Amino acid sequence: MSEAREFKTAGVHHLALVCEDMARTVAFYRDLLGFPLAKTITLPDGSQHFFFDIGSGDTLAFFWFKKKQDAIAGVSSPRHLPGEGNFTTAAGSMNHVALTVPADKIEEYRERLVAKGIAVTPIMNHDDSPAQMSRVNHPGVWLRSVYFWDPDGVLLEFAAWTRALGPADATEQPVDASGAPVELPGVQPTLA
Repeated sequence: MSEAREFKTAGVHHLALVCEDMARTVAFYRDLLGFPLAKTITLPDGSQHFFFDIGSGDTLAFFWFKKKQDAIAGVSSPRHLPGEGNFTTAAGSMNHVALTVPADKIEEYRERLVAKGIAVTPIMNHDDSPAQMSRVNHPGVWLRSVYFWDPDGVLLEFAAWTRALGPADATEQPVDASGAPVELPGVQPTLA
C-alpha cells in the first residue's frame, strides 16, 4: 500500500445498509453466517442501527428505520445473481458487498452456504479473457468468488484474491457518463 496518499485509510470501517426486519437480519448475519454483533443502538425514534464484526476490524452495519422506502430490484439492488441475468443497478446505489475470504477456503465456504440452504452461484473464476470469467481455475485467474443474497436482497460475495495485483492490472482509462474514454494521467493500481 502506498504511504504517499493524501488520506491514509486502512480499509472499510463499516458499510451501512438498510434492512426490513432487524431480527431476521441478526438471524442471517450472526446466526447463519457467524458474524458477531459488535454494537447495537436504538435511535431516538425507535429505529435501530446494528454493527456486525466481519473481521480485520471492519463491520457491516444495518439500519432498521421505522419509516423507509421499499427496495426496487434492478434499481436499488441487483435483480439477478451474476451469471444468471442482468445485475446492473442505478448510479448511487450499492451493487454488492464483497467479503474477503481465504483463497484456499472458497470451495469449502460455498459448500457450507449450500448446506445452510442458501442459493449460491457456482465458483466464479475472474480472469482477463473476453468473457472475464472461466469455468476452471487457471494461472490467469486473479479472483475467485461466489455470490448469494441476504434476506433483504442485498447481493453478497465471498471473494478471494489469487495473486498480487500490479501496474499491468490497472491500465484501463475511465469513461465519462456517455461512455467516452477520458485520458487521465497516472492511472495506478491501489493493491500491490
